[in-house]
Amino acid sequence: MSAVLRTFSDRLRGIHAATIVPMTPDFEIDEVQLAAHLTSVASTSGINGLLVNGHAGENFVLSLAEKRRVVELARQHAPKDCVIVSGINHESSLEAAREAATLEQAGVDGLLVFPPNSWALGHADDCVIEHHHHIRDATTVPLMLYAAPVGAGAMAYAPPLLTRLVADPRFVAVKEGSWEVAAYEQNLRLIRKQRPDFVVLGSGDEHLLTSYIVGSAGSQVSLACVVPELVVSLWTAAEVGDWERARAAHDKLYPLAVAIYRDAPGGRATVRLKACLKLLGRLSCDAARPPQPAATRGELQALEQALRVVGVL
Repeated sequence: MSAVLRTFSDRLRGIHAATIVPMTPDFEIDEVQLAAHLTSVASTSGINGLLVNGHAGENFVLSLAEKRRVVELARQHAPKDCVIVSGINHESSLEAAREAATLEQAGVDGLLVFPPNSWALGHADDCVIEHHHHIRDATTVPLMLYAAPVGAGAMAYAPPLLTRLVADPRFVAVKEGSWEVAAYEQNLRLIRKQRPDFVVLGSGDEHLLTSYIVGSAGSQVSLACVVPELVVSLWTAAEVGDWERARAAHDKLYPLAVAIYRDAPGGRATVRLKACLKLLGRLSCDAARPPQPAATRGELQALEQALRVVGVL
């Protein structure tokens, strides 16, 4: 198992795009457009992997059969060496474990365990450990943690709980989405001290440059499903310490990141990502499943302006 984990960890370095799921106007998955989306993003030079069934992929409103189909299409249309990680997001630990086992059978390379949304209201630390153990015991592939935004209430793991989670050798990486620089650095330092081999992916789309300066092995980000070349260019420059070039890439990306992610609530990011792809002519329909309404006129104007600043529209 250790060799498998090392290989997976090595392959996590760099940029991994968190993909969306195109829908038809009546909210069914559009498999043709999904296949095209996965192919386009995964074939971009410098994109090392895909995160499917993440928040951007509307994982909390898809059935297990739909999530499995997303994984199958990703496996079918991405290059053979592309790392496929699927999110696991379920309120029930038993269902989360069943989902994880099913998606492993569908061909994922690894699984990312999201904290259930109900944890934002509060939870006992032992409940968090138990949830992760159920998923761990139902699977054999490498597992990843998710560090939730500090604005997500109790969903974000406090240092003592994060320490317990990182201690489990089946977990080898974290998608660090604290979305706050001080919390990011605190978690990074804690993890590096406890497990130097643990992979930390800086995943706050608005401050990728900052996370790369502080320290990061790369990112799993939905911004890379809209402008993958630009996100790759930022990482490539940062990886070799070319901070002038990295800052130039960041300055280009920043207005778009703000337009997609800045304004609450967080669930609007998926709607805005889809709106961007439609504006760019890569989607014919930007519907997101209810209860998310369509992008507003103000959102569309802000996104169009940002895409023009980036230079892709």
